[in-house]
Amino acid sequence: MSPPRIVQPDGWKRPRGYSNGMAARGQLLAVAGMIGWDAQERLVSAEFLPQFEQALRNVVAVVEAAGGSAQDLVSLTIYVTDKRRYIAAGAELGRIYREVMGKHFPTMALLQVADLLEDGAQVEIQGLAVLPDHDS
Repeated sequence: MSPPRIVQPDGWKRPRGYSNGMAARGQLLAVAGMIGWDAQERLVSAEFLPQFEQALRNVVAVVEAAGGSAQDLVSLTIYVTDKRRYIAAGAELGRIYREVMGKHFPTMALLQVADLLEDGAQVEIQGLAVLPDHDS
């Protein structure tokens, strides 16, 4: 399998920090919404940034458990309870993102929600990956 291919319409300005589209072949893996908790389902912090980092690491851990890597992710949906907090943390979020994901930027959407299911959770990240198809 070749890595996912970025799809960019001609003449469009290149987006920063995400891709407009990705094409890939292989086994589809849907990753449930991950929050900033550890393997024992305890929030790692009451603060936004540590929760974001842990949630992103949790998404990657599921992909790796399926035999893939962060570069196999083709889409991330990020749910936050406060978009202003997300925007204000931009530089630090970028550092954390690159530490976990490298320079791989799948398609992304960010949504502000009223609340998340787990009390105290401030961010939830859902992923979609395309893994190498080992059956062929």
